Amino acid sequence: MKTADIGLIGLAVMGENLVMNMESKGFTVAVYNRTTEKVDAFISGRAKGKHIVGCHSLAELADTLTKPRKVMLMVKAGQPVDDYIEQLLSVLEPGDVIIDGGNSHFPDTTRRTAYVESRGLLYIGTGVSGGEEGALKGPSMMPGGSPAAWPLVKPIFQAISAKVEDGTPCCDWVGENGAGHFVKMVHNGIEYGDMQLICEAYQLMRDVLNMSAGEMSEVFADWNRGELDSYLVEITRDILAYRDADGTALVDHILDAAGQKGTGKWTVSAALDEGVPLTLIGEAVFTRCLSSIKDERAAASKMFSREKIAFDGDKSAFIEAIRQALYASKIVSYAQGYALMRAQAKTNGWNLNYGGVALMWRGGCIIRSVFLGKIKEAFDRDACLSNLLLDPYFAGVVKRCVPRWREVVATAVQAGIPVPAMSTALSYFDGYTCANLPANLLQAQRDYFGAHTYERIDRPRGEFYHTNWTGEGGDTASSTYNV
Repeated sequence: MKTADIGLIGLAVMGENLVMNMESKGFTVAVYNRTTEKVDAFISGRAKGKHIVGCHSLAELADTLTKPRKVMLMVKAGQPVDDYIEQLLSVLEPGDVIIDGGNSHFPDTTRRTAYVESRGLLYIGTGVSGGEEGALKGPSMMPGGSPAAWPLVKPIFQAISAKVEDGTPCCDWVGENGAGHFVKMVHNGIEYGDMQLICEAYQLMRDVLNMSAGEMSEVFADWNRGELDSYLVEITRDILAYRDADGTALVDHILDAAGQKGTGKWTVSAALDEGVPLTLIGEAVFTRCLSSIKDERAAASKMFSREKIAFDGDKSAFIEAIRQALYASKIVSYAQGYALMRAQAKTNGWNLNYGGVALMWRGGCIIRSVFLGKIKEAFDRDACLSNLLLDPYFAGVVKRCVPRWREVVATAVQAGIPVPAMSTALSYFDGYTCANLPANLLQAQRDYFGAHTYERIDRPRGEFYHTNWTGEGGDTASSTYNV
């Protein structure tokens, strides 16, 4: 008997919470898990008495769904997704929809969309952000894939997603093939950057100002009432206030070795492919790598000990300087992320709604913040905005923050405190706003040793020249191209 509106495969915590969310919005959900004991435990536990149907096979799942069938995968990215697609193709029919809600790499989603469509079915790869709580109470969702599939899942997706103040759902169609998972990947990359910036602010307060976790918690609470109001600042406030069993700050007992799942690396790799200077997120990824070699760092710290510099300035003023450096660096991070989205959209022929992406990120997701509303307004002013730093609002903020930003980075360097994200953001800003970089010398070097040619400032762009620098190299130049 076909009774369910949608099926979901994978009853880990994210899958279970999404099912509970869907059911709470009036949808009947059929569920399946590879280990069917998990299905039985769920049906007799959290799902008991609710409009949730347990299935012990994919054929049973398919038979339970209304047509066109919609089946959502919440399984580990990679081969498991491909395996389930093959199994589902044997029990579904043309016109049915397969949805991947995991953190798949966007080229895989592009490949899978083409393959599933070639079999007569429709495919969606959707980013789902917000963690366990978001899945249950309302995530940010970024769907892309087969355009014909969107009307079939839109009522469900927009019902379960987070909403902004006016009730607008944090979910809308992103674009064809891998666009949805690409935007989710960039979201995760920006998340890496935001977290690293917050950690640098924390270390500056801890190691330069000698502040306790409790004192820093109060600072983050204050920041969360202003222009830095965000989920990550909010949870940092709570983490710093949390006490261990002995009454001391729990954060002080946590090993400083960070993990990562790979989405940040994917973002940086995509930026390298597109030639986009995604420097801040790159530093955030590499800083996690550096943190993981804890034993080497501990040994090196004994070889290269440094004297701690006593801070003798105005503590409150420097805390405000850190806040400004954090905010200006955050603007650069998002400017770089949006530049990557623009480049990838051009490569793939995606018509991304950049303001709409900011709106999708306003609620439910990990990087949700009031700041994203300003990005939406920037693209409302200029839909073709090439860089957030060129928007009047963000340009004004950065101009206001630059002096204190420089002060913070300089103080960190003097004190031997690593601030890779804040410092690379400042270097990017200085480079982006510099009319004359030393790349003229770099091009001369390339032409000297490899005859790679150069353009001249007194000639039209697009004309290339080669100089026989030594008198022995001849006049033959290599072809011009950029990776």
